[in-house]
Amino acid sequence: MSGPHAGVLAEARSGPASGPRVGVLALQGDVREHAGLLSGLGARVTRVRRPDDLAVIDGLVLPGGESTVIDKLARLYGLRDPIRDAIAAGLPVFGTCAGLILLADRIVGAIEGQQTFGGLDVTVRRNAFGGQVDSFETDLDVPALGAPPVHAAFIRAPLIDQVGPDALALAALPDGRVVAVEQGALIGTSFHPEVTGEARFHRRFLDHVIARS
Repeated sequence: MSGPHAGVLAEARSGPASGPRVGVLALQGDVREHAGLLSGLGARVTRVRRPDDLAVIDGLVLPGGESTVIDKLARLYGLRDPIRDAIAAGLPVFGTCAGLILLADRIVGAIEGQQTFGGLDVTVRRNAFGGQVDSFETDLDVPALGAPPVHAAFIRAPLIDQVGPDALALAALPDGRVVAVEQGALIGTSFHPEVTGEARFHRRFLDHVIARS
């Protein structure tokens, strides 16, 4: 492989003994899928359930699930403020579906009292595509990842209503609605690459982790 990410990707695949240290927030949602994919890319994975777990990681994944439940549990276990502080300090974070909502600075359709970790200069609409029965899969062109198209699974997915000046849209549906963004070392997707086995977003996230560590 050639290109600007080749060196760090080679390092990321060097094995669990020397790979980047990555946490997956393990309060609710598709934790196992993310952990398996990241381990396959050579990362050393920690399931984050308490504030002390943040001390041993260089990057964090916020999985899909139910954003309101993850928010409540994060506050219950004392994780919300430490994660917010870590993001503000530059911790690379990758959020998928509910994880995107948790990274957003602004939410449309939030329940009363719902909070986020913030960091992404975006406005996200919860359940924008409908309920579980409205889930769908499609192929997306993602220029930053190159060919072939990304096969994306949308499951009770949010939509990025507005991309602020600090964030960059990475992917959109054919009608122009944005479904993936990046801002510095933060990445958010409306869909679930871990469900379809699409590893390129995770590789891009690991590039950020390695560059910072």
